[in-house]
Amino acid sequence: MITRALFALLLSLNVYGSLAMATEEPPYTAILKEGDFEIREYPPLIAAEVTVTGERSDAISAGFRLLAGYIFGGNTKKQSIAMTAPVTQAPAESEKIAMTAPVTQSGSEAEWTVRFIMPQSYTLDTLPAPNDPKVKLVPLAPARFAVVKFSGLAKEPEIIEQTQLLNEFMTKQKLTATGPATLARYDPPWTLWFLRRNEVMIPVGN
Repeated sequence: MITRALFALLLSLNVYGSLAMATEEPPYTAILKEGDFEIREYPPLIAAEVTVTGERSDAISAGFRLLAGYIFGGNTKKQSIAMTAPVTQAPAESEKIAMTAPVTQSGSEAEWTVRFIMPQSYTLDTLPAPNDPKVKLVPLAPARFAVVKFSGLAKEPEIIEQTQLLNEFMTKQKLTATGPATLARYDPPWTLWFLRRNEVMIPVGN
């Protein structure tokens, strides 16, 4: 008999294995590159997202499981949807965190939005509806982001440090944040720490 814990483990292995093999990433145009920093322009995209409450690490795991359930057949068509990278996590808009502040949310009542970007081959009309009402399909408008790339485990001190560095880069470039920082993770948890791809992304005005 498969216990709930074993089922969760098998699901995680399946999903993260798909993430490791994912070849599709959201398209963008880099309009400026300076070391580990970039300014990117993204086209309209579609995301599957959930809002979860808790510590950052617990929230990303909970959100990941809900979204994985959707793309692995938990939808009205029982259809599998290809996994893409990265998985993103940002403070929920209701938190109203200062746009340029370091990401320091760690309280048990913090709210987070966790997203998978849907493959480019889908539209809102062709994506199957989620069975779980917690999962929402949302259109994302074209956007410009300031981005810093870094490796490692993306623990809270690293995220705070990288967010501060990105804010300094934005000040240098005379960029103003238009929303909170997003953490983007590209690799499964068994990836060696120095090979992991992470980014902090902050939306900026044109």
